[in-house]
Parts: sequence; structure tokens; C-alpha cells
Amino acid sequence: MLDIADELNRWVEQGRDFAVATVVAVGGSAPRQPGAALAVDSEGTAIGSVSGGCVEGAVYELCQQALEDGETVMERFGYSDDDAFAVGLTCGGIIDILITPVRAGAPVRTVLAAALAAASSGEAAAVARITSGPAELVGRAVLVRASGESGEYEGGLGGHPELDRTAAGEARAMLDAGRTGVVEIGEDGSRCGQPISLLVESSVPPPRMIVFGAIDFASALVRIGKFLGYHVTVCDARPVFATPTRFPDADDIVVDWPHRYLERTETDGRTVLCVLTHDAKFDVPLLKYALRLPVAYVGAMGSRRTHEDRNKRLRDVGVTEIELARLRSPIGLDLGARTPEETALSIASEIVANRRGGSGVSLTGAHTPIHPDGTRRASGRIGSVA
Repeated sequence: MLDIADELNRWVEQGRDFAVATVVAVGGSAPRQPGAALAVDSEGTAIGSVSGGCVEGAVYELCQQALEDGETVMERFGYSDDDAFAVGLTCGGIIDILITPVRAGAPVRTVLAAALAAASSGEAAAVARITSGPAELVGRAVLVRASGESGEYEGGLGGHPELDRTAAGEARAMLDAGRTGVVEIGEDGSRCGQPISLLVESSVPPPRMIVFGAIDFASALVRIGKFLGYHVTVCDARPVFATPTRFPDADDIVVDWPHRYLERTETDGRTVLCVLTHDAKFDVPLLKYALRLPVAYVGAMGSRRTHEDRNKRLRDVGVTEIELARLRSPIGLDLGARTPEETALSIASEIVANRRGGSGVSLTGAHTPIHPDGTRRASGRIGSVA
């Protein structure tokens, strides 16, 4: 749901009623992951997507029905053996979708509206919704904010304070990790007589991509980094090259020695560092520091000869073999790239493969799944929470 927060927040501000269908769990070759959403307002306007188009029509109708009757519905869609053109995922996957009416006066509207406003403004927050458990609780939600104190939450799950606190704690843990997914709470932890499942959606600021070296290849990489949703910074010690004119798509342009900037800026486990300078006086002090940071990716441009020379220089300044093993160099996947744009695509492909656990090999003739498998859920009508 938070993937379409900007549009939904506008709907809330305009006072529109709507229903939102959110992917809760996936199995097999499903095209969208938990948290992906499609919403339909009372006038029939639709935004977002829960699949590659396979089941959008059926989900649209379910959203309209939920708006009419005020009932939350969990529905499963999967491959139809009898009729490949029937409603279902003909690619062979299974997706479970929670359809929630968000109507004026509904208790859940207040919590979801706050979550949408937080996500739209870039505030770090997480919303947890019950997806399975007692029928009267399904769809209820709590919201936690990164700026709040531990134990603080907004909303409630239906008169069970201990369950509220448990759900809020799980949501905060997912928020700290920047993750979206399903959390299972056993009967003892739920305090409501049976196990429950929570869909936790985290909204965190965009991950950072820091590009060192204001060269033509960097300009192309900045554009593709923005396309992938990164907050992109370009850093170079040469003011004549590090300019807004050369990098109009960059969020930040920093004129400083790369290692000095990296030492003072904030990074985290989602940050990717792309070193395109291939100049030892910049690369060595930068990489010595970068390879000791808990970031997601460190890649460095250069020929294989440059790579070998750079590794020797790094060993000479005390970089260990374990640290060197983290370095992706020469940077990027082997696409036969020649132009700056093709090279940027090669680098971005390696970043995505590293992030998602992909192999980088062609899918043609391969026997690995296209989409990672996920947890499967049951479906059915599960009561009203409007």
C-alpha cells in the first residue's frame, strides 16, 4: 500500500472513500511482492498494481464490492490448469491479496491515513495490519514511527492492548531493518485465543547511491540510479567537473576528496558506493575506508590491469583479503557494454542482482525461478472491519 502512498494520500486529503488491495503473500512465479497495492475509489478510478496484469480486473471488482459492503476480504489467485485464460496467474504463481475498504468513519481509516501521510512526506514509519486471525480483527492496524519512543504506537487491533504492543514491537523491528513482509504471532503472543498474521509495511527514506568521479559514465549512472529509486549523490574533488550542469539529475553534488566526504556522510546497509574515478590517489584512500563500512555494495571501475594494481596498493595500506573480497571490480556485469549508458546498465544490473540475490545469468535455458518463492496463505471472506 505504501508503494502508492503519494496518490492515496491525495485521495485522503480530498475526502475520497476507496478500497485498497494489498499483496500479502506470494508463492512461485508471482510478479509483485508483499506490500504492492492497487486501489479503487468510489468513482471507479484505479491506481497501482498487484500483478503483471493477470488478475487486475478481478481485484478491481473486489475493491468495488468492498467499498459497497464494507467488508475486508482475503482472496487467493493462482494458476488455472483448466483454462489458462481464466482469472489467475498464468505464469504459475500464487498471490494472496487483502482487500480493505477505507471509508469515512471507519477506525482503520485514521491509522492508514496517518501511515500514508508519513510515507508521502518521507517520514520513516511502519504500519502493521492483521491479515489472518479472529475475523473481527482482520484488517485492524497499528502504526509506529521511527521518531517515536520505543513502545509508542497509533491505532489499535480491537481492544487487546497486549496484542497492540506485540504488533507494534514487530513493526518497529521491521522498520529498523527497512523491511516489508509477513510476521507470525503465536497463540501465546496474540492474547486473543489463536495465532495471527501481520503484514508489516515499512516506509523508509530512499536508499543512497554515492557515485565517486564526475565523468560521463557517472552521468548515465546517476540517471539510472534515480530510475531505480536511489537518492543519488555525486562526489568529486574537481569543481570544474562536479557541477549541476553536468549532473542535473543528481540529488546532491559534493566537491571534496572522496574519502573525506565518505568519512563524514551517513551510510547504512542499503547504501551503494560506485567508484568511477580509477585514479589511485582517489581510489586507494576511498576504498580503504569504504570496504570497512557495512554498506550493501562497493564497486570500482577500471580495467583488469587497473584492478590488479589497485588491489596491490590496497593490500599495501592494510586492506585485508576478506575486505578485498567485498569489492566488485571491474564494476558491473558482463553485458559487452561500450557506451556510458550501457555501462551504467551493467553497473545497475550488478547492484540489483546483489540486492535481490540474482545470478546475473540469462533466464533463457535456465532452470532457476524467475521470482523468489514466498509464504502462501489461505483465502476467503473474513468479516467486516469498516
